[in-house]
Amino acid sequence: AARGRGQWMVPELRKEREGCRLNLEELTNLLDGGEPLTEQRRKINKLIQDEPLFSTKQDHYLSTDEAYLRGMERSVHASRMCRDLQLDPMDKLLLMNAIQQDSTLGLHLGAFLPTIVAQGTEEQKKQWVPLINDFKIIGAYTQTELGHGTNLQGLETTATYDPSTQEFVLNTPTLTATKWWSGIVGCSATHTLLMAKLITKGRDHGNHAFVVQLRSLEDHRPLPGVTVGDIGPKFGLSAFDNGFVRLDNVRIPRSQMLMKHAQVSPDGTYHQPPSKKMAYGTMVLLRAGIVRMTANALASAATIAVRYSAVRRQGVI
Repeated sequence: AARGRGQWMVPELRKEREGCRLNLEELTNLLDGGEPLTEQRRKINKLIQDEPLFSTKQDHYLSTDEAYLRGMERSVHASRMCRDLQLDPMDKLLLMNAIQQDSTLGLHLGAFLPTIVAQGTEEQKKQWVPLINDFKIIGAYTQTELGHGTNLQGLETTATYDPSTQEFVLNTPTLTATKWWSGIVGCSATHTLLMAKLITKGRDHGNHAFVVQLRSLEDHRPLPGVTVGDIGPKFGLSAFDNGFVRLDNVRIPRSQMLMKHAQVSPDGTYHQPPSKKMAYGTMVLLRAGIVRMTANALASAATIAVRYSAVRRQGVI
């Protein structure tokens, strides 16, 4: 076998590569979206490859609890790298995305942060974004319910405005209203971005986003009125602690409804957004991310299959 690209290469595979008539660098740049993005991705990949903690060679032998703990170690280490290397926001996102399936806190920067940036007012961003970037709080995104997945109009969780205290009262009134499958809620999250039906002055205005604290920042115990936990082992993505949430008359300040597009005045008057679809921006972002992750997985599978087809030999029957 000949040695190439840092690894042993069988002659058949070397022959196939030498016969390729494509400009592989141009193709790589095309797939990445341009040469600068290729360089940026390679820089981040180099950071990951140089860190033994990010090696996934033994991950298939880990139990669910071990996979979660290893994912948390990777998340903490990645966050320290972001801080120590002073990575810019794009590099930070690339780093967290690159280890997303093998880390625990990917949704913290991949869903919680983008929602607040996109739907929060300037005051809300000043309040929350520094806490998120410094990992002083850990945030999730909580939308799906036990009885309602993509049927968003069927969501049952309510946020009823109380003008006497300028607070929203949050409830999951039925079993099917239980928030379900929310990533990093099971054990990790201190806060979440909760989608709930906004009710003010007796009128239902549909789903809106609310920042809700789930656990104490002192001892990580659930706050009064919050029932939260892990849904248990899954087939894959064991580093993610998918969980459930139930709320019983949990009160949050009016300021914790994201109000860049829609607002509720202190007296309970509702000011509607230009489009109600704006409330679902994070869901669309996450779904697009799933498509991207699927494309990457399919590309890896195709690469493995093509390489194997170049070296496999059928025995004589």
